[in-house]
Amino acid sequence: MQKRWTVKAYQPNQEHLLQSSLRIHPLLCRLLVQRNVHTYEAARQFFRPTLADLHDPWLMKDMDKAIARIELAFFRHEKILVYGDYDVDGTTAVATVFDFLRQLYSDIEYYIPHRYREGYGISTQGIDYAKENDFSLVIALDCGIKSIDLIADARSAGIDFIICDHHLPDAILPPAVAILNPKQYDCPYPYKELSGCGIGYKLISAIALKRGLPESAPNKYLDLVATSIAADIVPMTGENRVLAFHGLKKVNEDPLPGIKALMLLNEQKEPLTISNLVFVIAPRVNAAGRMDDARKAVNLFIEDDPEKANAIAAILHADNFDRKEIDSTITQEAVALIQNDITLANKKSTVLYQAHWHKGVVGIVASRLIDKFYYRPTVILTQSNDMVAGSARSVSGFNVYEAIHQCKDLLENYGGHFYAAGMTLRPENVKAFQERFEEVVSRTITADMLVPEIVIDTELMFSDITPAFYNILKQFEPLGPENLRPVFLARNLRDTGFSKLVKEEHIKFSVRQGNSGPSFNGIGFYMSEKFHLVSSKKSFDMAFTLDENEWNGQTSLQLKVIDIR
Repeated sequence: MQKRWTVKAYQPNQEHLLQSSLRIHPLLCRLLVQRNVHTYEAARQFFRPTLADLHDPWLMKDMDKAIARIELAFFRHEKILVYGDYDVDGTTAVATVFDFLRQLYSDIEYYIPHRYREGYGISTQGIDYAKENDFSLVIALDCGIKSIDLIADARSAGIDFIICDHHLPDAILPPAVAILNPKQYDCPYPYKELSGCGIGYKLISAIALKRGLPESAPNKYLDLVATSIAADIVPMTGENRVLAFHGLKKVNEDPLPGIKALMLLNEQKEPLTISNLVFVIAPRVNAAGRMDDARKAVNLFIEDDPEKANAIAAILHADNFDRKEIDSTITQEAVALIQNDITLANKKSTVLYQAHWHKGVVGIVASRLIDKFYYRPTVILTQSNDMVAGSARSVSGFNVYEAIHQCKDLLENYGGHFYAAGMTLRPENVKAFQERFEEVVSRTITADMLVPEIVIDTELMFSDITPAFYNILKQFEPLGPENLRPVFLARNLRDTGFSKLVKEEHIKFSVRQGNSGPSFNGIGFYMSEKFHLVSSKKSFDMAFTLDENEWNGQTSLQLKVIDIR
């Protein structure tokens, strides 16, 4: 798949000022300025974030109302229901708040909606459960901000809601007794990008302060907060960076039994990074809801007995294995559908429907098609009871939610954001939706958007790649949106004669810049079609990231190659 390279602009004056105070490699200062780090103090907070950098939770709008209502429930001996979504952010948030509150109060339960029977967010079944079991206070986490009618129904039945959500509110808000959401237009809280679990952490932090508990009491759950930040792809800036930094520290030094159990299953030996949370921990947590019941994930996180935690983790591991088998099979079927239909192969969008596809993995399949095969806005649909349900994923720069919005008359329900969305529709509308979506995409997408983009931070000379350079680069962790792993460009490279194909799919590089200087090894996965550029004896350019390779007890720097040309 051909890719376009875009090198970021830089600010020489800002870089020079920062370099004069930090006295580190100028290119490291360039990377910092690109991440909005312009001063010595900002660099200190970036490299050495402390929990003291966190904002006072009482700054959040309605925090006083939320705490007062919880204290009133304690005083009146009311039944409290902690309610959250079935994904990683929702289950970590529920585990955090439920486990903290049950140390203070016994008449409390939690509720996770079933992905297929109830769907996302506050559900009718969830409200009915609260009514039937005499709950008078529901604390909703990672959901609820758009559930106006359902929360009004609950209120009329004598059930109060506290909403802890981080999704963008509409102009009209639900009739809750308190809404904790920094994205409310009139919320003075300084940081707006917390995860749902992050807002739950703020709630328990305020309770701890109110009750005079040790300041460190909420920090028991920092590994869950870090997992939510990693999985929910929120910006790795401000408080998220502080929470992720210290959450990773807890993951590696004193993890909750459930997190430790998942780590042991993966035989993780090196210290975990955000990438490990995204690709090792999060898929197993998500698999619980995708394949069966997400309550298993909450049960894992709140379990104190290591043996019981290990048993639950093994179930999630098995769920994830089944999930991988299913999404691999569906991806192959989807690719075959496109390859066998010339009209599909030539479209600007992909919309595929098969009634037997598993609803729990359609979003993953859409992402795989974009990443590996057909780089264009993609919707994967399947049968769900009497309806058709699906997930959409987009390409860089294209608003897939807006495209789906222009098909709303063909849909029963839809929601999402710029790069991902979900929808339900009647089976008889599938063909019309395919045609309308393709028409909208064809009319609004640009040619550039249909070519994958590699955003490069800066050009880097091989002579600058030293252990000292890399040791500071490692401290850019934790990585995530707005602080992605730096991507470098090196020009005028040549094969040393030792580059080779591995398993007929990958390239193991051995390259030198120019005619002298250091050579580096690297690995380029699934790049075999570009091996001719390496073996031609001509010079080429490379886009890559840096990491370490350990072999026979020796650690060396290596290039993780993204593309060559």
